[in-house]
Amino acid sequence: METRRITVLSAGLGVPSSSRLLADQLAASTDRQLRAAGYDVRIDVVELRDLAVDIANNFVTGYAASRLAEVIAGVEDSDGIIAVSPIFSASYSGLFKSFIDVLDPKSLDGKAVLLGATGGTDRHQMVLDYAMRPLFSYLRTRIAATGVFAGPQDWGNTDDGGSPLSARVDRAAGELVQLLSGPQPGRKNATLDSLPFEQLLAGISGGGR
Repeated sequence: METRRITVLSAGLGVPSSSRLLADQLAASTDRQLRAAGYDVRIDVVELRDLAVDIANNFVTGYAASRLAEVIAGVEDSDGIIAVSPIFSASYSGLFKSFIDVLDPKSLDGKAVLLGATGGTDRHQMVLDYAMRPLFSYLRTRIAATGVFAGPQDWGNTDDGGSPLSARVDRAAGELVQLLSGPQPGRKNATLDSLPFEQLLAGISGGGR
């Protein structure tokens, strides 16, 4: 059974935070749908606020502390990313952008990404398309068509006159699962067995008969 590794990035600042709540819902739906599609799943959740000092130090010193280095390596090794940020001043948070900036831009090339955002008013929901999507397009990722914004009215409300949060979460997660199905860009092929030089030479010679 193939495994899909997903890293969930939550840039929420509070404990608990609405960004983490949304991230958890997106991760749970993705996990459920991937397993239904026949994949094994590994999900790692990263609270960026726990890395804030390490991220700042990395900008000053150019050196990633062990905890930050481990997270960066996990992101690079992932097949997919679920990225959720709170919205401040009509854009993603500075903490969220700072973490993205410490990554090697090439490390996200081809990865499947699902975007989420939270905010205090629906006026912020366009940030998904006008700030977050361009950022990840620049990084050459494959982005799920549906981004999920959650405002105050979405928590504990299943009928707000529009599409319930759970339905939007399942739709976006389903699109991420589609991106994660089949061969993945950048995934390393299985290592070939090393053969002695004599066997390799014999194979070449035999092929000409």
